[in-house]
Amino acid sequence: MGQQDGRYHERGYLFVLAALEYAQGKLAARRHLSGAELAWACRDFALDQFGLLAPTVLRFWRITSTEDLGRIVFSLIDVGLLARQPSDKLEDFDRVYDFTEVFRVGYRWPGLERS
Repeated sequence: MGQQDGRYHERGYLFVLAALEYAQGKLAARRHLSGAELAWACRDFALDQFGLLAPTVLRFWRITSTEDLGRIVFSLIDVGLLARQPSDKLEDFDRVYDFTEVFRVGYRWPGLERS
């Protein structure tokens, strides 16, 4: 994928697929996720997997916005690795959140509780 498209590192495509599975695992039953739901799942999965390094890892893969996540999703749809609903649009991923803000604020340190 990454070699065909060239915009994103191939691990970025694998990351989005893994984030989808991560999100599905948190649901009572598997279902279709909206673009916004998947974008938030990617944020949560990145923080879970990479902690404070999440924005650095994503930037290395050239993923710097929710729009990038959408382009990856639609590339995965184009090659048959994901399916879409008729109502799904690339624009569903537009400005879901600001990468700088969501990765800068609110990181929860594992094992530490605030008093």
